[in-house]
Amino acid sequence: MYKIVEKRELNPTVTFMSIDAPLVARKAEPGQFIILRVDDDGERIPLTIAGYDRQVGTVDIIFQIVGATTAKLNAKKQGEYITDFVGPLGNPTETEGVKKSAIVGGGVGCAIAYPVAKKLHELGCEVTSIIGFRNKDLVILEDEFARASGRLFKMSDDGSWGEQGVVTAPLAKLLESGERFDVVIAIGPVIMMKFVTLTTKPYNQKTIVSMNPIMIDGTGMCGGCRLTVVDNEGKRSTKFACVDGPDFDAFTVDFDEAMSRGRMYADFEQRAREATCNLLKKGEV
Repeated sequence: MYKIVEKRELNPTVTFMSIDAPLVARKAEPGQFIILRVDDDGERIPLTIAGYDRQVGTVDIIFQIVGATTAKLNAKKQGEYITDFVGPLGNPTETEGVKKSAIVGGGVGCAIAYPVAKKLHELGCEVTSIIGFRNKDLVILEDEFARASGRLFKMSDDGSWGEQGVVTAPLAKLLESGERFDVVIAIGPVIMMKFVTLTTKPYNQKTIVSMNPIMIDGTGMCGGCRLTVVDNEGKRSTKFACVDGPDFDAFTVDFDEAMSRGRMYADFEQRAREATCNLLKKGEV
């Protein structure tokens, strides 16, 4: 059993938890993920590591309440326990030798982008962060990004926070002005990562995307995170986001296929969440 040592609401749909998991904290790196089960009868879900404290032995997760399992997890209180918490899994984001980077985060994807920005900053890298949300009520980790970034561009769809517009707008201006980075790392909704890639590709600007949004099982067994990549010669091959990633060369990813597959289970997940929420209200879960 793994104790929830801290729980905070970051916005109405996003929750922060710090879990007592010293063995996971000892090896965790930005970009990796864990698999958890809320209880003995729960499904296994992957969540990307949002932070860790090796000395204290805690691992942070930030999750959006979108389905049945995240609703059950959110119902847990500080001081209570979850059944399983396994990791770290997946390949860490490559930070070695990066001297200048642009980190682009969208929505709850900023929870994954932040630990990458933080580590690069700690390594002495010049970090430019661009983060975007639909509106000011959904903003998370603003102060944390400010501390980890030499420059911080804040974007919102409706202009209620930072500047109005999408995250690709400041990135495009930087590239158009001649600025280049050792790497651009984009983490967020698949469609956002697609348009970041379309922005950087004309400049042949190295770009990495994290395909964790399409992960389901976390081990490659379910096949839900199948990803088609295309090499320089046009040869197509299948990868698995959880086993081969989560990070991939953005220029190789078939984003349209990934988005199509991601929509397949939306209705099922919504029904499962509604059923779980009804049980929670009745006190039966």
